Amino acid sequence: MEPHTHEKIKSADEQPVYERVFESALWSSRLIVLLAVIFGTISAMLLFISGSVEILVSISHSISLFPMEIEYTTLLSGIIGGVDLYLIGMVLLIFSFGIYELAISKIDIARSSESYHTLLEISNLDDLKNKIIKVIIMVLIVSFFQRVLSMKLTTSMDMLFMAVSIAVICVGVYYLQKLKM
Repeated sequence: MEPHTHEKIKSADEQPVYERVFESALWSSRLIVLLAVIFGTISAMLLFISGSVEILVSISHSISLFPMEIEYTTLLSGIIGGVDLYLIGMVLLIFSFGIYELAISKIDIARSSESYHTLLEISNLDDLKNKIIKVIIMVLIVSFFQRVLSMKLTTSMDMLFMAVSIAVICVGVYYLQKLKM
């Protein structure tokens, strides 16, 4: 069977009025995607700001000038929490750019940029899904690392479970890289 790319497209004169009106309304309904693009971008910006605030707050809470002391666990936990928020913000930005390009229009200014091909080239829904999945996996790894910092290891079983968890994550990341998802 031949692909649908060779089908003849009817001109406006060849279509009944009801068909032309319905198809026009149906095609215009894709613009509802703009809500997801706008709110996804706003949410990403808020997450970047929140991540920065979390890092600044953790710095202010973990460093004492008199006497000069640094609470490293608090500092690392805050920084990792900020990085986590940045990564979630990236998921939302990639999502916003991707669905805009898939449903509305290609972003010409982005396509003229040198970093476009490595960062945001999304040609279909699977590309968008794969990029988002990669960043979500990174978010999960960073969140796990943040939890590990605050864990209180009391028994040898706790240490064993933590070691096994880290090993499983390493194996998973290895296979993700090997598959070039």
